[in-house]
Amino acid sequence: MKNIIPSTKFIILAAFAIVLVSVSCGNTTAPATTTNTPVVFNLITEKQFDELFPQRDKFYTYPAFIKAIKELGLIKMKITRRAVSVYQFVRTDRSTGKTTTIRQDVDWNEAWAKVKPDSTYYIDYGLFCTASDPLTNKKELAAFFANIAHETRHGMNGSYTDGLMLTHEDNTSLDYFGDSDEYPPVKGKKYYGRGPMQLSFNGNYGYASDCIFGDHQILLNNPDLITQDPVVAFKAAIYFWMTPQTHKPSAHDVMIGKWQPNTADKAAGRAPGFGMVINIINGALECNLGENNVGMVDRIGFYQHFLSKLGISDANCVCSCGKMQHY
Repeated sequence: MKNIIPSTKFIILAAFAIVLVSVSCGNTTAPATTTNTPVVFNLITEKQFDELFPQRDKFYTYPAFIKAIKELGLIKMKITRRAVSVYQFVRTDRSTGKTTTIRQDVDWNEAWAKVKPDSTYYIDYGLFCTASDPLTNKKELAAFFANIAHETRHGMNGSYTDGLMLTHEDNTSLDYFGDSDEYPPVKGKKYYGRGPMQLSFNGNYGYASDCIFGDHQILLNNPDLITQDPVVAFKAAIYFWMTPQTHKPSAHDVMIGKWQPNTADKAAGRAPGFGMVINIINGALECNLGENNVGMVDRIGFYQHFLSKLGISDANCVCSCGKMQHY
């Protein structure tokens, strides 16, 4: 279950608790000047990709993965929050040089919303596995692969060959509707987990659609697009990886060392490393539960497997979240 969407009224049920979802301030550093330079991604070859996912569904291909990286890599988002949950999204497409306000909540210009200073953060999807030195970038790629492999595996425990086999979660009877003024569910559509990161809930589909397409209606009207178009599927996974969640950093910022724990994080046992990524993705069900949680152990196993296959290691990995409090 993936919770990202900032919304005035987006409420979901997760791990038997109701959680009001909103986005934290995140990175407040302005991005570099916009250019039309395409993303260059050369960390992995098609042969290596095929070897890492030998049992993958034919839906998931290396060309689709690379195309998703290049196309989404041309998108930048500026997210500004007023008051508690009043948002403005500004999207820049470097392929056209066009900057567009794609969301501005109805209360944006209300006096009460302007009382407190705005908080702003930026998301540059072009930094996916390209933001740091080659070793760090490969570690990030291994961490990303580990989590999409775990989310989509369908095979033998401990083989680490069964990633990218599922295009959606097994139980498609669940609607995953959340109350959202900005991204209301479309009648007759279901928002169960789809794609490599199992995106779920209408609010998250709407927010992902805003970032990927600049139009929230595309995925709200057609959530099955994530299981029909492999490029969109990988874009949805990269979107989730790069985008901060409720009070949480992005997995990207953790893996490149940009995120550092504050006082509250330290008190909760949170520390930089792969374990923190698990906490971000599925902490409520896998973290602070000891060292033998099946899901956590499987993600760590995939991470170590992919590190080895990519010819690198993570000697200082804080891989476990067994003693980390979830959010």
